[in-house]
Amino acid sequence: MLSPTAVSLPALAVVAVLVLVLATARGPSFFLGRYEPSIATLQPSAGSSWKTARPAPAAVRVPRDCDIFRGEWVPAGDGDDGAAPYYTNTTCAEIQEHQNCMKYGRPDLGFLRWRWRPERCELPRFDATAFLDLVRGRSMAFVGDSLARNHMQSLMCLLSKVEYPKDVSKTTDPEFRTVRYESHNFTISAFRSPYLVTANQSDPAGGVWDLYLDEPDAAWVTGVAGFDYVVVSTATWFNRPTKFYEAGRLVGCHDCLVPGCHDCLVPGVPDLTIRYSLRAAFRTALRALTAGGAAGFDGTVVVRTLSPTSHFEGGEWNKGGDCRRTRPSAANEMRMAGLDLDFHTAQVEEFRRAASASGGAARLLLMDTTAAMLLRPDGHPSRYGHWAHENVTLYHDCVHWCLPGPIDVWNEMLLQMLLRHQSGEFSV
Repeated sequence: MLSPTAVSLPALAVVAVLVLVLATARGPSFFLGRYEPSIATLQPSAGSSWKTARPAPAAVRVPRDCDIFRGEWVPAGDGDDGAAPYYTNTTCAEIQEHQNCMKYGRPDLGFLRWRWRPERCELPRFDATAFLDLVRGRSMAFVGDSLARNHMQSLMCLLSKVEYPKDVSKTTDPEFRTVRYESHNFTISAFRSPYLVTANQSDPAGGVWDLYLDEPDAAWVTGVAGFDYVVVSTATWFNRPTKFYEAGRLVGCHDCLVPGCHDCLVPGVPDLTIRYSLRAAFRTALRALTAGGAAGFDGTVVVRTLSPTSHFEGGEWNKGGDCRRTRPSAANEMRMAGLDLDFHTAQVEEFRRAASASGGAARLLLMDTTAAMLLRPDGHPSRYGHWAHENVTLYHDCVHWCLPGPIDVWNEMLLQMLLRHQSGEFSV
């Protein structure tokens, strides 16, 4: 087994080639908004042809009694196929610059040599051919913030081993992008909605946002009609100073006693905290998806729980905080606490509420990735989202995830969830 080690920049290029051969301001939320570049369109080079899918093998499934979301990260041995990443920054053009850790000289590759092992089973490697065969003729939307897009880009990189998609977007806005895998008639779309509900920045100078907690965001709620799957996720943006509206009336705020937020000083307006707003936003979004609020949607809702907000060490995101670890944490080293615990609890409880109250045709699946990702403070770009000599104002990125990287496990989990869904197992 190759243990995580630091390598020099010249050696990195050699390692990358070997890997390719083997593979044939108040919280991180303000920081999140600084990383929003557009994404590249993956197209075959001139003279090349589309990859043709092989006959689909029978996908390997985990046992029914295995909870894929509870387990530990274990080293991938030299004889283990999981020791090599699925793709590299040279084989996938969907990696955004600030997540392209290999391109920008991350000196250690050990963070790529770990696999997630559930407590009662082994999690199969992602099978791109089996995935595309499973979703043939279907569609999937990713709704949320830039981490939802990070998830979608991981999936596209994984699928590029079989087929390159065609960009069929109806807009030039990369935040609302649609691609289609024509050989499988499978469509993926991104709908940017950091709060899931109607939001506008009423005080740009003070960074204050107005959230209409009982109004699903029109940017996605009508667009997902007709989709087979909608993957919903967000959390980090709720750390921003916000004012809360319900039925058109100001009912509370969070962190609103700041310069420029004069309307928040109205007597009798309570600080309802960000826990209140996140819970209300998820409740509104899930109600829209399950109770007919999104016209025409009768598919399956996948609720992905938050990506940890607590991986900054040595300071906050804009005060020297960074994430320089080179290996996963053990389960007894990091426990979910504070804001991560509160957000996770709210998301799971609202999922359960929606699942029990839903009278519509929509199905709900919980993709509980938080526990696994809490143990991967080594998987973020940190300062490897740009060249070290560049004069840039970007802060260390301990929110998004390197590609390739531990985020690829989300799609290993997603494949297992879809297999269970197809077989009629709706409790995941």
